[in-house]
Amino acid sequence: MADEPLLLDGAGLDPMSERVYLDLLAQGRGSAAHSAEKFGLGVPAASAILENLRVQGLASRLEGEEREYAAVDPGYALRAIADRMGDQVLRLRDALPRLVEIFERVPPTGIDQTQTSILTDADAVAAWYTRLQHQARTEFLAFDRPPYVSASLDPVEATALDRGVSWRAIYTIESFDDGTTWEEVAELAEQGEQARIAPELPVKLAIVDGRAALVSLTLEPGRISALVTSSAPLIDALRQLFEFHWARSLPLAEARAQDHPQDRPQHPGDDRTTEGAPARFSPVVPEGSIAGAGRTRIPTPEERALIALMAVGMKDDAIARQLQISPRTLRRRSQELMLELEATTRFQAGLEAGRRGWL
Repeated sequence: MADEPLLLDGAGLDPMSERVYLDLLAQGRGSAAHSAEKFGLGVPAASAILENLRVQGLASRLEGEEREYAAVDPGYALRAIADRMGDQVLRLRDALPRLVEIFERVPPTGIDQTQTSILTDADAVAAWYTRLQHQARTEFLAFDRPPYVSASLDPVEATALDRGVSWRAIYTIESFDDGTTWEEVAELAEQGEQARIAPELPVKLAIVDGRAALVSLTLEPGRISALVTSSAPLIDALRQLFEFHWARSLPLAEARAQDHPQDRPQHPGDDRTTEGAPARFSPVVPEGSIAGAGRTRIPTPEERALIALMAVGMKDDAIARQLQISPRTLRRRSQELMLELEATTRFQAGLEAGRRGWL
């Protein structure tokens, strides 16, 4: 039972209270002594749980010398709780316009159709970024690069994706230098984020629904400042900047080779850090053939990922972490690719891969 997902946490029951309630449902009736013995509780603690179930209308107390409780038909008891929760949600929704009006009345956070403000505090920048995420209704565009002022994998983005917001983000090589964000970006991609990677980006940027934008004024760690604006001409210029870099960045998407084992390259001498570990997150390159040395073959997903990450200038250690292989294996495979592409430098390899339709 302890390993099963909670059913009634939304109704205000903690895990132990839910276990006691489900046991009461199954037995029909029970006592504090029975619950204490079954779940390793003290009798006072078990008695308090049963009393709380009674207060919530999920159980009734029976007459008798030994205080016993019987479960109330959940078809009625839980429906009543659900109705009360529904009323609370409706009251909260009714209060939202008033609360938003109060919030937006407070300077200097209010922004009208022509206002542009300068933010010089890291907390203010982080608060504005979160606010813009909440306000997004149709589209959110972002340049994601250091320095950061808030935690990664902000749950607000996941909520926005759930409500159908189109979310496009461009990351830089620096975004992944510490090797901690690949899984986070992969998780967001599963939820609908469209992500690309670029060697570098000129600013940090967020544009919401074409009506508000937040752009960094400095990229120095410890000196955070930004501009927030609803100026239509300025937002249009920032959007053009975003689209310029979007068109020149490499797409990212999950490449889970275990779903397509036939696509995985077989290297008998591999010294992977994790045996059989797939490329968890890899650049997506259009399907095509590679013609070289008088022959044509289809590149593997891992080869596409490797040459794409090399092409944007990512460091060997970061590439190895991304592909979940050792640096020695990475060096061997990159040398094999460069030999096949008849290139002496990575720049030449990128050019040749592009000529052959790889990138």
